[in-house]
Amino acid sequence: MITLQGKGVFGGIAIGEIAFYKRDSGVIQRRKVEDTDAEVQRFEDAKAEAIRELGELYDKAVSEVGESNAMLFQTHQFMLEDLDYVEAITNMIKTQSINAEYAVSATGDNFSQMFAAMDDDYMRERAADVKDISARVVKILSGVSENGLVTDKPVILAADDLAPSETVQLNKDMVLSFVTQGGSTNSHTAILARTMNIPAIIGIGTALDEKYEGKQAIVDGQSGSLIIDPDEATMAVYVKKKEEHMEKQRLLQQLKGKETVSLDGKKVKLYANIGNASDIGAVIQNDAAGIGLFRSEFLYLENSDFPSEEEQFKVYKYVAETLAGKQVIIRTLDIGADKQIDYFNLPHEENPAMGYRAIRICLTQKEIFRTQLRALLRASAFGNIAIMFPMIIALEEVLEIKRIVKSVMAELDESGIPYNKEIQLGIMIETPAAAMISDDLAKEVDFFSVGTNDLTQYTTAVDRQNANLENFYYPHHKAILRLIKMAADNAHKNGIWIGICGELGADMELTETFLAMGIDELSVSPACVLPLRQKIRETSVKDRQEEILKDVL
Repeated sequence: MITLQGKGVFGGIAIGEIAFYKRDSGVIQRRKVEDTDAEVQRFEDAKAEAIRELGELYDKAVSEVGESNAMLFQTHQFMLEDLDYVEAITNMIKTQSINAEYAVSATGDNFSQMFAAMDDDYMRERAADVKDISARVVKILSGVSENGLVTDKPVILAADDLAPSETVQLNKDMVLSFVTQGGSTNSHTAILARTMNIPAIIGIGTALDEKYEGKQAIVDGQSGSLIIDPDEATMAVYVKKKEEHMEKQRLLQQLKGKETVSLDGKKVKLYANIGNASDIGAVIQNDAAGIGLFRSEFLYLENSDFPSEEEQFKVYKYVAETLAGKQVIIRTLDIGADKQIDYFNLPHEENPAMGYRAIRICLTQKEIFRTQLRALLRASAFGNIAIMFPMIIALEEVLEIKRIVKSVMAELDESGIPYNKEIQLGIMIETPAAAMISDDLAKEVDFFSVGTNDLTQYTTAVDRQNANLENFYYPHHKAILRLIKMAADNAHKNGIWIGICGELGADMELTETFLAMGIDELSVSPACVLPLRQKIRETSVKDRQEEILKDVL
């Protein structure tokens, strides 16, 4: 029995086999083959398997996001049967006596460049599709899993760390827990674990070695312990702990349908944070009153090219309709920093967290911004959508955003396209600058939402993704709490509401403080909704408000 110690970032117990995340090197070697007929057959077999996989993805997408959003997978199936594409690959194998992987990769690149050079918008969009289907066939030929997780049963997923673009591709039904060598408490692996309600450990270090692949293990998310090859006595102890944890979860279900109101009558809107449409089930299951943060950038991370207005509209519409009148706050594109997307071709930056990201990209590349705004506004006709803008530092930015929104609304009016003309527009308070000028900003928007992850990073000058700085990351720092209090006071003075959508919203050590500040809404990972409801219902701050805030002020 071996015990490796890291830092638990979400509690609970997981028991299963360890599987390491597999990464493709991306280099396709050109090899000479003797039997070209056999190589063509390898290609045909891989093509048939790719078509079968796409059929499964289509069925899964239909159940999760609806038939219209699933059509892409059918399109890819048709493209794999295209005679020109297939003949180009088979001819290359036969005439050049080369391996199928190289022929498929080269043909995919050639066809993609050809489509990209066409004048027709529809054909240009097919450039990304042909690269995608070619990559799928190459992965099948080379034996690499599509999503980096090679398993036919749920496992404990181990990795050095996982990028947002990798986590978004995972088959989450196959993940019992995350354990990583590096990472931080605010890494996307940690955030995803909280969303999925599964235990996770970070910072185990190089002791987490691939020699443990396939080993039986226990993850204790509370203590941060990974126990490999546990003995019978240890296994029995943790099986009992897991049962006790599940019982606590069952008891929390009794809070479903009950108000989120403190003992002294303070009502709080308790919302959930999600990354994509597939998380909606967890929102409903945990009885959240709405969605306080829909991270729309995951639509971009999931794609190999810019998602079109129609693609975005269908997703936003689906979420709004499914929530059936509950508020859905969708944050506009927030990439850059740790969320890099190849097709944006963002420049390398020495300090990306303070660089070209989020609203700065949108206000610079306005066509991308306008496309998203059109999709959001169109979807607002089908439910209670609000739009939230990230990384604001100046009043001028908000005024420019409002001008662009007004212009997009005018376009929709001219085309007779319906939308909610009273749609709420809000901003994130995640920079000290925004908090300091929140009095001015509150006059121009309908709500604030505090992004405590970045607010902590920028206020304390600590990179929240840097595992070496974990001991210097102080989310309870007085400076952060004072900035939140300042923003809350200015919001209420100007007649707007304020929420918290960062990870600090679920920190129950601060629940009293946030209630004393008058925070109107807390948006947390779906799994945290019911525990936080219980905490709020057991809390009273009316008689102790000044005492509670004394340490903050």
